[in-house]
Amino acid sequence: MADDWHARFSCIGRSYEYRIVNRRAPLTFEIGLAWRVPMSLDAGAMHEAAQLLVGRHDFTTFRSAHCQSESPVKTLDRLDVRREGERVLIVAEARSFLHHQVRSMVGCLTLVGQGKWSAQDLADALAAADRSALGYNAPPDGLYFTGARYP
Repeated sequence: MADDWHARFSCIGRSYEYRIVNRRAPLTFEIGLAWRVPMSLDAGAMHEAAQLLVGRHDFTTFRSAHCQSESPVKTLDRLDVRREGERVLIVAEARSFLHHQVRSMVGCLTLVGQGKWSAQDLADALAAADRSALGYNAPPDGLYFTGARYP
């Protein structure tokens, strides 16, 4: 590699997957590895709402107070939600993410999946550009870094 190559700063794309186990029964082998959500989730509604977050936006609402990024404006390339049996999988791809951005988006999408928020509520939270508009952060259990792209 070139002398100026850097594992973090030379990266042109990152991928994350968030794993939810959507069932009433407690986790056994997956404790700490997934987020159990006992209330029924509508993955279709979650996916539809997630598409409102794709593109270039000010993600201040979904940013941790401890975030060190210079700008809250990021371009989200992909945010897909799909159900596989009792699992709800959320895939996020972008050049870079804000601190807690994926977990914050997942927490709000879960509110949509439970019927507590509409897609418009999610759009309003994004437009607010205010952390107080956030529904909540999903726990770290279930968040996986799945890939990095380099030129």
